[in-house]
Amino acid sequence: MAATAIDGVLVSAVTGPTEAVAPTSGTLLAVIAQGGKRIATGDRVYEYRAGQYLVASVDLPTTGNHWYATATEPALGFGLALRPSTIASLLLDAAAHADSARPGRPSSGGAPPALGVADASPELLDAVIRMLRLLDSPRDRQVLAPLVEREILWRLIAGPVGETVRQAGLADSSLTHIRQAVHRITDHYRESFLVDDLARSCGMSTSAFHRHFQAVTGFSPIQFQKQIRLQRSRLMLMTGTDDAATIGHRVGYDSASQFSREYRRQFGLPPGRDAARLRAETTVA
Repeated sequence: MAATAIDGVLVSAVTGPTEAVAPTSGTLLAVIAQGGKRIATGDRVYEYRAGQYLVASVDLPTTGNHWYATATEPALGFGLALRPSTIASLLLDAAAHADSARPGRPSSGGAPPALGVADASPELLDAVIRMLRLLDSPRDRQVLAPLVEREILWRLIAGPVGETVRQAGLADSSLTHIRQAVHRITDHYRESFLVDDLARSCGMSTSAFHRHFQAVTGFSPIQFQKQIRLQRSRLMLMTGTDDAATIGHRVGYDSASQFSREYRRQFGLPPGRDAARLRAETTVA
């Protein structure tokens, strides 16, 4: 997705089916206006198409592609970055009005999944359209864009995946603690860690931490780190000149054979052959 003149608002247009790529999800709302997209993380697959949206409340390693897009009917998308501070402010304002409905009440089932797909309500789509129209109104957008952003967030909180959005704004929620652990693993993905230490930093028992982490991300903590390492190594192989063994060591693998084995399992080819293929495709493009 491409950035726009409104901070946090993104747009995309894809004119053909795309090969599966492995970005991180970002923390955002993504609405499909035309076409279709498929996102996979761990063993979970999320598919959404025109009139539907995906919410990602934690930045996860994913594999995704547009499966329906043509030159005459491009896949068109709208994105909005989810800011925990804005969500928290909205929830506080709602709580201050005793007579107002409070959508997205917390459930007792623990942390919700970090990704969710649902049908967009007419009210949500109307707010998205008004946000896009502000791109053509520089005079209005500075004042109105924050108001429309809050409306979009409110519609999300009231919707089927509202609990995921709601917890993103609660400082003491399980989702927030897991997000902190995700950031710690991502920022220090080369380094080994003890799950017990991560659990303790989140104020959880090890068993509860494992359960919540798996529920939110679709991975165990160690599997999550492996995904980050493999994705970073693929980017380094495609853009750099170091050999596979060197890059495997740079991302945290002590064993070159283990790196090659896990890389092939993830991407279907050994590191060197996969990098050569990716470079050739980039040159042709």
